[in-house]
Amino acid sequence: RVELESLKKEDLKRILTEPNNSLIKQYIALLSTEKLTMDFTPEAIDYIAERAYEVNSRTEDIGARRLHTVMEKLLEDLLFNSPDMAGEKLLINIDYVAQRLDRIVEDEDLSRYIL
Repeated sequence: RVELESLKKEDLKRILTEPNNSLIKQYIALLSTEKLTMDFTPEAIDYIAERAYEVNSRTEDIGARRLHTVMEKLLEDLLFNSPDMAGEKLLINIDYVAQRLDRIVEDEDLSRYIL
């Protein structure tokens, strides 16, 4: 039987940014189809990875799949409203990430069922 180690925050950060089809790049491309320009600050990316790591540590550890649910929750309002935001330029910073994720991550019941 093979046992794998849990992903660390740095691993999650690398998964968010390094692959050619990383989640960050996918969401930027998705929103560009609505003529919306989006970018992430390095601090925001660090914080996303940190929050995903925290949820994995406290609830079921689903590894990198956690990043999908965290990113989906983080950007759900933008994705819904993007047709009405054509031409805008958005910079996702640590404050935006904290505002969207902190309450959910800190509430164990919410993070278990939403993230």
